[in-house]
Amino acid sequence: MGILEHLNEVNDVVIRSVLDREAFRTYGRVIRGYDFSEITDYMEHKTPIPENGNVYVVSVEEMETFSVADRVKNLIYGGMPIEIGYCNGRNTTLNGFEYHKGSEINIAVTDFMLCLGHVWDIENNTYDAEKVQVFFVPKGTAIEMYQTTLHLSPCRVTDEGFRGVVILPKGTNTPLEKEIPVDEEGQLLLQKNKWVIAHPEREPLMKQGAVGGVIGPNRELKY
Repeated sequence: MGILEHLNEVNDVVIRSVLDREAFRTYGRVIRGYDFSEITDYMEHKTPIPENGNVYVVSVEEMETFSVADRVKNLIYGGMPIEIGYCNGRNTTLNGFEYHKGSEINIAVTDFMLCLGHVWDIENNTYDAEKVQVFFVPKGTAIEMYQTTLHLSPCRVTDEGFRGVVILPKGTNTPLEKEIPVDEEGQLLLQKNKWVIAHPEREPLMKQGAVGGVIGPNRELKY
């Protein structure tokens, strides 16, 4: 039995693959033609998976010096500056969503799953968790998630946890001097270029001041 088939057998929600172009097309695309081996080798040897929870590092200078970084900056982001970091961990739950103004690239250093949604399904700063689509991302796959795609931390598919590269417009997910919001979207702005809608049960996000607008169960994915 393949891993995707197994994940669908043990979960009560359909798990699709990012390699299914029709299923994934409104959320993003698979990136082909780039050699990310320097970055993934670095990740495998120099970025540990924590014993508990997740670790997110916005920017790793050494990964940003690899030759593929300039190709990504120039060809995918049109010459705009980027940051290359990572998210490693043991997460298994939905927890909420974030989105950015500009695409996010994820590179799966291990297999993992992503819970995804669309920004246009946010209504009055609430989001119905029943609209979530779960996608399996095979090890070695690089994806571009469009700026209209709601996402958050990957979910693991093994006891060992997950490793993933995160590439974003430079400055994203860094501290922000917040202004008084003038509309509903402004209430979701939590950090630079980071709009967040959290599940009310996700205490770390709620303590940061996130809007607890995800309605429904904080789904846990099994493996």
